[in-house]
Formats: sequence, structure tokens, C-alpha cells
Amino acid sequence: MATETQYPALLAFDSLSRYVNFGRSRIYALINQGEFPPPVKIGKSSRWVKAEIDAWLTKQVAARNAVSAG
Repeated sequence: MATETQYPALLAFDSLSRYVNFGRSRIYALINQGEFPPPVKIGKSSRWVKAEIDAWLTKQVAARNAVSAG
């Protein structure tokens, strides 16, 4: 029985930008500050792992809720 390999979903920059509603300069500034998941380089292309972006968004919501509750 063959095992099917599961690959992570990847987002190109335009999709990422729409998904988080940030522009290029904001995304790269956050990456440079170590506050946003860096891209995976595939040849000359950059792609972001959607699961990492989802985890980052979840962390942002949790931080907001902690401040609101505190």
C-alpha cells in the first residue's frame, strides 16, 4: 500500500498579502524584526507556509484577548 506524502499549503506573496491585509513593506519589516514567519525559498520564489501564518494569526488574537481581559 503506497503512502501519500502530505505537503504543506503554501501562499505566494499576493495571496499572503490579501490573507493578512498587510503590504510588502509591512510584511518584510515584521520578518526582519523576527515577528512574522519568514518565507520558504523555492528557486527565486518566496512562499509562506499557510499553517505558520495561521499560527501567527492565532497568536495575535490570543495576545489581543490577553490585553483585553487583563
